[in-house]
Amino acid sequence: MRIRFVYLAGTIGLAFVAGVTRAARPNVLFLVIDDLRPAIGAYGDPLAITPNLDRLAARGLVFDRAYCQQSLCAPSRASVMTGRRPEAFPRISGGEGSAHYREELPEVVTLPQLFKQHGYHTESIGKVNHVYPPILDPVSWSVPERLADIVKRDEYLKPSNRVGGFIQPMRKGEATESIVAPDNAYVDGQMADAAIEALSRLRDQPFFLAVGTKRPHLPWSAPERYWKLHDHQDFGLAPEVARAFSAGEVMARPWRYEWRPDSGEMRNYTDIRELLEIGEAKTRQLRHGYYAAASYADAQIGRVLDALDELGLAENTIIVLWADHGYHLGENGQWGKKTNTELDARVPLLVVAPGLTRPGTRTPALVELVDLYPTLAELAGLPGELSWEGTSFVPLMANPDRAWKRAVFGRYVRSGAIGRAIRTGRHRYVEWTRESDEKVIDRELYDVPSDPQERRNLVNDELALTAELAEQLHAGWTAVRPDTFVQPLTPLPFDP
Repeated sequence: MRIRFVYLAGTIGLAFVAGVTRAARPNVLFLVIDDLRPAIGAYGDPLAITPNLDRLAARGLVFDRAYCQQSLCAPSRASVMTGRRPEAFPRISGGEGSAHYREELPEVVTLPQLFKQHGYHTESIGKVNHVYPPILDPVSWSVPERLADIVKRDEYLKPSNRVGGFIQPMRKGEATESIVAPDNAYVDGQMADAAIEALSRLRDQPFFLAVGTKRPHLPWSAPERYWKLHDHQDFGLAPEVARAFSAGEVMARPWRYEWRPDSGEMRNYTDIRELLEIGEAKTRQLRHGYYAAASYADAQIGRVLDALDELGLAENTIIVLWADHGYHLGENGQWGKKTNTELDARVPLLVVAPGLTRPGTRTPALVELVDLYPTLAELAGLPGELSWEGTSFVPLMANPDRAWKRAVFGRYVRSGAIGRAIRTGRHRYVEWTRESDEKVIDRELYDVPSDPQERRNLVNDELALTAELAEQLHAGWTAVRPDTFVQPLTPLPFDP
């Protein structure tokens, strides 16, 4: 039997929820961007051209230290949707034979499903949920999901990139594409069109509208004008940042690394397949493509935000924008996600809650994407479940500098090893155990502010700290909830 309670994190939450009961229930615009690290102007990235995300950040609260639970689309999104951590559905991945989270959690009530149960119209447009091969989740939504997934060939417009896909839909073309085309020639423009239509249709009823972009996920294809926003010469990497780990080190500990001589998500793109190394010119092209694709996604989100304003819905709509994980763009010679590093685990998170968040505010508090479910439920005054494994961060909206969690948690599984990670205000500790017998086979400890590339493993130099963080890791997320401690907070500098 499911035990229910009303989840209220503090007096501000009580006041806000009381206001909800007296007035119209707040709408939710739930925006997710695929594979976007904090490559946003509002996060201080000098290469980013993201005016729409910047103005959204200026309207509400920016989370400088937000982290995903696993740096892969399917488990990260499943964690957000279910309010559970990836340990609850270990068979989810992005490959053939993936399990849907409902196979392992048949009784789970998802985030949109909770809103649907309480009278909201729930709708999903674009990439929100994700399992490959595609498995939809009709019980969560009032109408069928649209544009949830497309075959790889349809992520391109150039005929040379589309040829193979008619035989094998997942066959890839080049890693980047620039072509003169309207925004809605690609799927994200079509998503924006559909979301604008949905907002107009839903303006007179409470809604939970989830909208997801496919960019900047590979391939980095975008209309030419978004490439032209950027100067190609800006995308080189300093030698000390680009310097790759040695092949011997990578092969000795394959569980740590996504990009290896024989593997990596980007390997199967036709212009990458035969490259042993990504040289300087190719690095510029790929990084330029990522940022152009991010600018394209930003423009589509901007169109949706403009429609929300023009329809007079913004004053009663909670806006949440998040990305499912971060990304390596040549740092340490690595390309892609799928690691336990800061670059892959840290994500952008922007929240606007009318009447609660203050424009242009930021918080250095540690938060996790699994916290989104209880937070949105509290903001809408909906009942919660004891099975949730996140913590509502509504109190941070009233006081962004208050003490909060001591740590956040993540994991990744690869090469027969399970990597469990803990990130505190300063350090990242990762413990790798063998899947077969849970024997510890590797440990990593980094002082992130002084070593943002995470190249200096301090395990053998900081024995006491290693033991302390290992103890915190094994104590788990319930031991670091914000009502159990007091911790000073310090601003997070931008690490390009």
